[in-house]
Amino acid sequence: MSDVTPPTQRKRIKEMEVMVADVIVETPDTATLVLFTGNDRLDYKAGHFLTIDPHQFESLERFIAFFEDEKGKKEPPRAYSMTSAPHEKYLAVTVKEERYVSGLTKYPPLLSPLLVKRTVRGMRLKITGFTGPYTLPDDIEAKTDHLVHVCAGSGSVPNFAILKHSLEVYPKLKHTFLYSNKTWDDIIFRDELERIERQHTDRVKVIHALTREEPPIGKANVRRGRIDATMLKEAIPDPSACIVYACGPAIGPFDRAAAKAKGVDPSPRFLEAVLTGLHEVGVPDAKIKRESYG
Repeated sequence: MSDVTPPTQRKRIKEMEVMVADVIVETPDTATLVLFTGNDRLDYKAGHFLTIDPHQFESLERFIAFFEDEKGKKEPPRAYSMTSAPHEKYLAVTVKEERYVSGLTKYPPLLSPLLVKRTVRGMRLKITGFTGPYTLPDDIEAKTDHLVHVCAGSGSVPNFAILKHSLEVYPKLKHTFLYSNKTWDDIIFRDELERIERQHTDRVKVIHALTREEPPIGKANVRRGRIDATMLKEAIPDPSACIVYACGPAIGPFDRAAAKAKGVDPSPRFLEAVLTGLHEVGVPDAKIKRESYG
């Protein structure tokens, strides 16, 4: 998540206690937490995120103490994009369980396994929200009539919220949702995206890219491989007229440190590869909004 908070958005940030009203299993390692706040008028934008401080969970105390000793600093709150949109009558975040991979990740994940696998209805949490620059400008329809979402994994979460809200409040805006995952079963919001596309056939086109398996039989909107210039050309017929919102894993501090230790440049991840492809097909950098994690 971006840690940039524009001054105009700081007034939105506040701490509140919420109750988990529902836990929706999206994929084997991803869950949506529906949160009851007791407030029907929450001030946020589609694409915003909230934060959850791991220190509030007693079961994490020993892990936090160990990590803080190892790192020499306090464990920070974790940021999670909101699945819900302002016009909806609930608040929700979608969390993907991070994995520890020897040699690729420096520390085991702390909070996401608890949120995905051990959160139950009725559980109370303290959250802080809402902020983040990955939102649409109010005059988006004056800037474009075609919004292109390019996402990977849980990078779909803020874009899903933006898509839902745009369909509600920006009737002139059309959407192409280009979404990369390892397998068909890894696709977050898969059924909901299909429903939205059926409901808005004139305004929404969904294209899936699978990197580790062949497309299911009968699924014409599924491509094999990583998102590349060919897929981007399909999604973007007029590069000069669209605006792209791209979200997914990018080179992080651990990647840079590991590469530096080996005397090499860090290998591009999803976001770097997508930005290269977007420039290749002719999308100006000024028309690309990005958010990353990793």
